Amino acid sequence: MNVFSEFRRDVMRAVESLNLPGDLPLKAVAVEPPRDPAHGDLATNAAMVIAKPAGMAPRALAEKLKPLLEANPQVTAVEIAGPGFINLRLKPEYWQAQIATILKAGLAYGDSTAGQGVKVNVEYVSANPTGPMHVGHCRGAVFGDALAALLDKGGFDVTREYYINDAGAQVDVLARSTHLRYREALGESITIPEGLYPGDYLKPVGDALAKKYGDKFQSAPEAEWLTLFRTQATEAMMGMVREDLAALNIHHAVFTSEKALHESGAVQTAFDRLHQRDLIYTGVLEPPKGKLPDDYEARPQALFKASEFGDDTDRPLKKSDGSWTYFGADIAYHDDKYRRGFHQMIDVWGADHGGYVKRMKAAVKALSNGEAELDVKLVQMVNLLDDGQPVRMSKRAGTFVTLRDVVDEVGKDVVRFIMLTRKNDAQLDFDFKKVTEQSKDNPVFYVQYAHARICSVLRNAKTEVPDVETSDAALAKADMTKLSHPAELALVKLLASWPRLVESAAEAHEPHRVAFFLQDVAASFHGLWNVGRDDVGMRFLLPEDGDLTRARLAMLRAVALVIASGLAVMGVTPVEEMR
Repeated sequence: MNVFSEFRRDVMRAVESLNLPGDLPLKAVAVEPPRDPAHGDLATNAAMVIAKPAGMAPRALAEKLKPLLEANPQVTAVEIAGPGFINLRLKPEYWQAQIATILKAGLAYGDSTAGQGVKVNVEYVSANPTGPMHVGHCRGAVFGDALAALLDKGGFDVTREYYINDAGAQVDVLARSTHLRYREALGESITIPEGLYPGDYLKPVGDALAKKYGDKFQSAPEAEWLTLFRTQATEAMMGMVREDLAALNIHHAVFTSEKALHESGAVQTAFDRLHQRDLIYTGVLEPPKGKLPDDYEARPQALFKASEFGDDTDRPLKKSDGSWTYFGADIAYHDDKYRRGFHQMIDVWGADHGGYVKRMKAAVKALSNGEAELDVKLVQMVNLLDDGQPVRMSKRAGTFVTLRDVVDEVGKDVVRFIMLTRKNDAQLDFDFKKVTEQSKDNPVFYVQYAHARICSVLRNAKTEVPDVETSDAALAKADMTKLSHPAELALVKLLASWPRLVESAAEAHEPHRVAFFLQDVAASFHGLWNVGRDDVGMRFLLPEDGDLTRARLAMLRAVALVIASGLAVMGVTPVEEMR
């Protein structure tokens, strides 16, 4: 249950009962936690946002709403602040009752129907199939996967998708690099020229081809082996990609091939749709300022009227030789997603693709007649450190640190958590030493330690207070009014904000908010633990007071469930013991 949504409905009923004139912006009415907890439990901007359309002063409207909101039996006080903000205070019993709600829901606490089953396509990773994924891909992979899980919990119908860029020049380079490793497997001494892929990861592919084909293609002209080697190498690289992603517990439901789009005629079909709507013309683009893009040609080309849909300029779909630009294939891919019923699309890209965003949004808007929406989330690079010193090279990859290197070093849970401790478009430092140290400065340890501590208390309860049943069902029946300390109530109020956090983070496409929330929960719990160290009466296990012990254990179990629920969104497994 979302406490804030429940009281927003109460506020809306109060507004509607006033029969105010005008076209009121009711969607802008919000009920949120006040910035300062001293101001109350809930705050609403209702009077502020609807007063002007209703022809009233905000404070005067707030005065009319005040008695209507006071009629709610859970409300102890309604206060008007400033020009017309309304703050509400609720009975402690209302908050205490949320513990039983959490215990009854279990890990499903926070599940929402706000998404109304709307289909959302989340495309993430989509690394070129030319080698192992690097640490930058790792961040995008974790972000995309956590976002998909967050949208799932928020009530959306989510499809996780990977776009295989297997039709460009880079896969020809992959094929040529593989051919060198094939020749090496046959006994030749080779040198990897500049421009080809030097990593050792292609050696097994070359060995496999040598065993399968012998020396059939050793001295053959490129035209005889390029297509075959491209296919074999791409399949091998995608197998490696899937293994690397599985190490992070990431699994896509759909893999779409760029090559298949070309072969099926989907690129031409998308082009024809735009052409039929007079959105394609032949023209010559002015040279852009600064570095020229790869698809620029100072000659007539087939151009898409991207500038009519929010882009800075029109964009080429065909080169002068008649071949498709990368953008032409990307348009076909997004058209394919739209034809599959996705009116909401989210693409997770590296920050170096920022200049590509406007044109892709313009294409989706044009192809769908404005029905579909594309949100592109740019993910900044990761600065990989070891005790403050940069880490740059990988023996396996040859030029960069791989995703698998990082996962093998610290484990998937640490990687996934740390990758979500900054907003996606902010730079992130990943220090091998810091992310594994056991201190409150390490967020993954701090949150996991809270969960492990609670599990320890629940285990100890079986011997120290054996008369107290610790199942969720039994704890849900505890007398929660025993939880009267301000620190206990503050913790419970924080737990009760989890459903709202899920909905707001899902709507904003910001899974990092989950990591921040869990750190707040952990800090609140650890603070309460420390209160018990100084005040014996605030300890969780009090053999002489079974009712209070039962209530506190119920609260702790609720904390553990909310932490576990949040970690599930992040793809992190909660621990019961710290090792």
